[in-house]
Amino acid sequence: MIRINLLPFRAARKKENIRRQVSVFVLSLILVLILLVFYNFQLGGKIGKLNAKVQDTKTELEKYNKINKKIDRIKKDLAKLKTQMAIIEQLEANRHAPVRLLETLTEMVVEKRMWFTSLDDKGDRVNINGIALDNKTVADFMLRLERCGLFSNVNLRTLKHKRVQKANLKSFQINCKKRPTGKPTDKNIELAKG
Repeated sequence: MIRINLLPFRAARKKENIRRQVSVFVLSLILVLILLVFYNFQLGGKIGKLNAKVQDTKTELEKYNKINKKIDRIKKDLAKLKTQMAIIEQLEANRHAPVRLLETLTEMVVEKRMWFTSLDDKGDRVNINGIALDNKTVADFMLRLERCGLFSNVNLRTLKHKRVQKANLKSFQINCKKRPTGKPTDKNIELAKG
């Protein structure tokens, strides 16, 4: 019988299997490395895009911050302007108050029986000093002041006897408070006189 030695064939086959396994391992390792490099480039691209987007957002945010500062400055200027307008409106509303006060007081005077020596208008308080012929004239004047609608809390501070050029007269001081909405109407003035 013929004997065949198969040992070298098995050894060659074993070497071939080892070489094939090493080749597959090396090729797998190369493939994994290629995939990792590709994934790294892909992530780098995404990071670059995100960084560019962040930079664009920061630039846009700076632009909007400048606009917000301008808006805040405009709001402050507008508030200042509104304050100034309110002051102007208040001054305009109060511009005629002294004239109205003097006109009302002149209409309330008891003709030919009294006259004013001084008038002091401070805020909502009015102090009237004057001279009258008698006590009844002062009382009538005080009633007229109360009825006209411009004054409240009409109080007689002093009433003194005064001699002027050999005539016996009465010197008086009256305090009263102006009403905030007290714009006397012609009807109130007529009622006060009557």
